[in-house]
Amino acid sequence: MQQILVTGGLGYIGSHTVVALQEKGYDVVIVDNLVNSSLEILERITKITNIKPSFEQIDLRDKLSVINLFDKYKAIAGIIHFAAFKAVGESVAKPLDYYENNLNTLVYLLQKVVEKNLPFIFSSSCTVYGEAKQMPIFEDAPVQPAISPYGNTKQIGEEIVLDVAKSTAIKAILLRYFNPIGAHKSGLIGELPNGVPQNLVPFITQTAIGKREKLSVFGNDYPTPDGTCIRDYIHVVDLAEAHVVSLERLLNNHNLNAVEIFNLGTGKGSSVLEVIQAFERVTNQKLNYQIVDRREGDVIQAYADTTKAREVLGWQTHLSLDEALKSSWDWEVSFNDKK
Repeated sequence: MQQILVTGGLGYIGSHTVVALQEKGYDVVIVDNLVNSSLEILERITKITNIKPSFEQIDLRDKLSVINLFDKYKAIAGIIHFAAFKAVGESVAKPLDYYENNLNTLVYLLQKVVEKNLPFIFSSSCTVYGEAKQMPIFEDAPVQPAISPYGNTKQIGEEIVLDVAKSTAIKAILLRYFNPIGAHKSGLIGELPNGVPQNLVPFITQTAIGKREKLSVFGNDYPTPDGTCIRDYIHVVDLAEAHVVSLERLLNNHNLNAVEIFNLGTGKGSSVLEVIQAFERVTNQKLNYQIVDRREGDVIQAYADTTKAREVLGWQTHLSLDEALKSSWDWEVSFNDKK
């Protein structure tokens, strides 16, 4: 049973990936500083899988803590790196926080990756494409100047991994995912942002359940069919499975290059208003929303071409937008019922 380190493993995507790893028989070590997550998620993961993963509350910005972590867990066979700040709007307001957290942690982990020759999965983002010139977006699309500091940290993060690969034997996969939504079918884990949500779907569910007075739709004058921004919304359970498939590709030495890049999405774009309408339809909840001014840092549209992930990784999505939205609502209701 190979031991896998998952940084940010109590976060949204991280927790679902931990479950997917455990269900495949991996021994998981979670590292999380709990800045944007909750220790309660550890117990919820345990309820789902009947296995309690090892957990270390560590801030990876502390280099000594990273060193001590690998001294303690000498059997780590691979790393999936999620730990990062991830809100576009917040990154515009707090750029230094984003550069310090997202880049320093990556450097310290990669030093151990090189030292111990560990397979490495990097949580990247479609934000590296910026305002892409063509849709759908292929992996070889030009990386555009970042619109937000968050997007820039992902671009720089990818560059760091690629630079390291030029002088070492590193094996890495960069996963550029689009917009994760949804929750585990158990209703035990889902997206749980601290404070005001920065992403659309948790703001929708919190508005529907009464935590938020109304949902703000940032702009309806974009050059799209209904004037609202378009994104590729992927179910987090599908996304978690892609991380396991990617890890196994590296563990089994099936990678063709030292660093490989894959888009993870559905290949279909949905507008903000389409998501709102779909949510109302599948949950029978009426949303209170209003159109407000555009938000700085938002691109007009972004949706993936997923051919490479399907043909090379052998991975594709199975869960629909409706299923993702219904599970998000079930999670919101479940979480509040258990409080």
